Amino acid sequence: MFEEIFHKRKIIPEKLLHYGFTPAGESYQYFTEIFDGEFVLKIIIDADGNADTFLTEKASGEEYILYKTNASGTYIGEVRQAISDILQDISDKCYQSSVFKQPQTLRLIDYASAKYGDEPEFLWEKLSDNAVLRRKDTEKWYAVVLTVPKCKLGFSSDERVEILDLRIPPEQMNGLMNQPGYYPGWHMNKKNWFTVILDNSIGDELLFERLHTSYTLAK
Repeated sequence: MFEEIFHKRKIIPEKLLHYGFTPAGESYQYFTEIFDGEFVLKIIIDADGNADTFLTEKASGEEYILYKTNASGTYIGEVRQAISDILQDISDKCYQSSVFKQPQTLRLIDYASAKYGDEPEFLWEKLSDNAVLRRKDTEKWYAVVLTVPKCKLGFSSDERVEILDLRIPPEQMNGLMNQPGYYPGWHMNKKNWFTVILDNSIGDELLFERLHTSYTLAK
C-alpha cells in the first residue's frame, strides 16, 4: 500500500538506527504511537529496504487491519495518512535515491566503478530503470542492467526484478544454460549473451568473474 514511498530508494542502515530502529535478525523494527496514543504502530524494514506496518489498538491489544483493505471512510483515511506521514519521514531521513534497489545490483555497480572506472549509462528515457556498462576504449557494452517482470524469464510471477545481461563465448552457452540461475539473454543475442537475476542466486565472486569475462569480450 505504501510501496511508492520507498520506490527507487535505498536504505542507509546507520540512519535507521539513529532514527530509533533496532535490529531484528536481518531486518529493522520501530515502534511509535499515533492518534494520541490510541494505536501502536510497528514498522519492519527488511534488508532490501521494503517496509511493512502493523497497527495495534492499545485498549484491546488487537491488530487493526482496516487501513490495509479497500475500506473507505474519513477515519480510515486519517489512519492511512498518519502512517503515510511517518513512512515518508523515514524515507526522507533514512533512505537515499537509487534507480536500482537490490543490494547485489548496487554491489555490482560499485565493483564495475572501482575496477573499470565505468558508471551506468541510462540510455532510454522511457526505461529509466535500465542501464548499460560499456568499455571506454571500444564503447561496446559488456553489461546491461534491467528491471523486468519476473514472468519475462519464464516464471509465473509478475514481481519486478533486477536482472543482468552479460556476454559469454558462444561455445560455452549450452553448458551455462544447463546450470541453475542462468537464462537466455533478455533482449540480447541469445548466442552470446545470458541473463541472471540479481538476487544472490549467483554469488558475487562468480558474478564478478563472469562480468570480467564479458568485459574482455567487449573488445
